[in-house]
Amino acid sequence: MESIQSEQLLILICSIVVISYLFSIASRWIKVPSVLLLLLAGIGTRSLATYYGFEIEFPALLIESLGVVGLIMIVLEAGLDLELKQSKIKLIRDSFLSALFIFLLSTFLLSYILYNWLQQPLVNCIIYAIPLSIMSSSIVLPSLHALTPAKKEFLVYEASFSDILGIMVFNYFTAGEILSPVSMGLFAGNLVLSIVLSVIMSLILIFIMTRTTLTIKFFLIFALLVLIYAGGKLLHLPSLIIILAFGLMINNWHLLKFDWIKKHFPQEQVNGLGHLLHSITAESSFLVRTFFFILFGYSIVFSTILEDEVMKVGGLIVLALFVVRFLYMRFFLKTNVFPEVFFIPRGLITIVLFYKIPQQYRLSNFNEGILFFIILVSSAIMAIGMLFYKKKPAEMVEEPQFSERSDLF
Repeated sequence: MESIQSEQLLILICSIVVISYLFSIASRWIKVPSVLLLLLAGIGTRSLATYYGFEIEFPALLIESLGVVGLIMIVLEAGLDLELKQSKIKLIRDSFLSALFIFLLSTFLLSYILYNWLQQPLVNCIIYAIPLSIMSSSIVLPSLHALTPAKKEFLVYEASFSDILGIMVFNYFTAGEILSPVSMGLFAGNLVLSIVLSVIMSLILIFIMTRTTLTIKFFLIFALLVLIYAGGKLLHLPSLIIILAFGLMINNWHLLKFDWIKKHFPQEQVNGLGHLLHSITAESSFLVRTFFFILFGYSIVFSTILEDEVMKVGGLIVLALFVVRFLYMRFFLKTNVFPEVFFIPRGLITIVLFYKIPQQYRLSNFNEGILFFIILVSSAIMAIGMLFYKKKPAEMVEEPQFSERSDLF
């Protein structure tokens, strides 16, 4: 293969961004997540490259790094979207319990499936089941435009809670000893420390953003957030809590009761900062998500997805994820949860955590095609749910409860 010229590289990069933008527009009409279209584009590019004899390999570290950056952007964007109000207590409670119980039940069931299929140590199977049990906010959040405000808000909270809970549990199980008093004490201590640090670091970041006279603000803050995340990971702290808390504080500054803080950081200043962060975060997360899913799709060898073992085990896992979600929402929330029940996509966080599984916990006979299969099929299921949700945004009203609807499930 001839070496690529700088102009050709620039054309390629810009073409990918334009195509991703077109996918985002198309997804609003065909109700297929733009991320799924990006994955399919990456897979198609890999097939064309193989057919014409081009061998381009991207290092796993590049894909993982893009995933981590995307994860930070998504959590920050979620924090900037979440509004804490007295009237939202029930919504926050329901979405948190939904994220918690669906995650725990899915982890238990998937661990059982992997343990019986692979006959590997149970702890290793649990560590593999955890990433597969986390709802992908990177796929969910950009796909909510067609839903009612109440449904959209519920899924924003649920996806955000699922991310945080899943990452915290994953860090706990990969840290060392499990279910010992020492490990549980360290986990609780790290959690408390992270909450305290989140408040301190958030105030420091707000101080920097409101006091600096330079117009270059966002990427300075973003660099500091990445440093905080990376440093927290090295210290085995759930550092995403700091990023989430920063976004929450910006968006809910009016709830702060300390007058001496509000005197130095007036509401108007923080509101302006929030609008700036929200705009640039949305743009940046779009860019990172574009290249991450294109590259990840390119790394997928499509023939592995069609193997019998992959389709059987992957299909069983996807079915388990759907059944757990349906049963919880149907019998615990007891409201019409269409199309929320179809929102079982696995994506960026699942992939990033799979890259971070320590070597001693690796399952030697786990076929990576299963991961690819689950990501594609779970995203396709969400797309099917959205296709059957026919209401136009201007006509949307909240549907009645299950008891009043005989046509659903």
